[in-house]
Amino acid sequence: MKRRELLIAMGAGALAAPLASLAQQPLAKVRRIGRLAPATPAFTSLPDEGFVQGMRELGWVEGGNIASEYRYANGVLERLPALAAELVRLKVEVILAGSTPAIVAAKNATATIPIVMVTTGDPVAGGLVASLAHPGGNVTGVTALSQELGGKALDLLKQAVPGISRVAVLGGPAYPSMGTGARAIESAARALGVTLQTIVARTPAEIDGAFAAMRQQRVDGLLVLPDPMFNVDQNRIPALAARHRLPAIYELREFVDAGGLMFYGATLRDMYRRAAVFVDRILKGAKPGELPIEQPTKFELVINLKAAKALGIKIPQSLLVRADRVIE
Repeated sequence: MKRRELLIAMGAGALAAPLASLAQQPLAKVRRIGRLAPATPAFTSLPDEGFVQGMRELGWVEGGNIASEYRYANGVLERLPALAAELVRLKVEVILAGSTPAIVAAKNATATIPIVMVTTGDPVAGGLVASLAHPGGNVTGVTALSQELGGKALDLLKQAVPGISRVAVLGGPAYPSMGTGARAIESAARALGVTLQTIVARTPAEIDGAFAAMRQQRVDGLLVLPDPMFNVDQNRIPALAARHRLPAIYELREFVDAGGLMFYGATLRDMYRRAAVFVDRILKGAKPGELPIEQPTKFELVINLKAAKALGIKIPQSLLVRADRVIE
């Protein structure tokens, strides 16, 4: 063989070796995540951004090394069990479930697939976990449960409108899962000298009737508890509160963005971003029952001055300076 031909043959062999080696290497495994949400894609878009950002910060990229299977109930909570069963049949490696009804559906569908929750309910009172520190089973995650959250929201509403004396507490189907949160609201009401009227709307059709009941009971303030049924149309309750001229405080930020008066609580976007840490650890081998459930440490106060003006309310300056955001 001539020298030139020998060099070409040697070069071809050198190139073939790494190419063959690459061909033998398995492709990186794509991890499958189930996403179970009781609301609509539109409502969950901002929380989704928080989760995607959190996962990206931990090295997980949608369409790259992870693939998500989305299932939305679109406000029809009765669909959640079937949707959870679909995710189990797809053999996802972890289910991210938002709200107590979705967590219950996922837990009833599987005792082996890890479930990461994002909720505002009490997972212990709801029988989802043994304790916050030691969940046990296959459920862990983030809850905005705070024994002072609802009571603090009521106190802020009283500061904004000092003259209120009868406050309606509007809950949805998930109200029983409030547990200690509901008791904290009752305790705060006694301290503030406020009479509470608890009203539960179990279906969307009952929401108008709930406001009619508020009018009959002559309430002059409103505390709206978080519930997935209310999230389907975040414009509806703020619009009804404005129509009935009720100053209202919400525990979900989206309602104030839709025209509500006040928000106090943890944002869903931040909670979902934190949930990414749990998903990451589980995908890396951690057992959900051994991961303590976290509660947010940051709570925001948002005040909508447009809504206040429409209601004829002048928010005290002492409260405005404490707000994290004021909507002009």
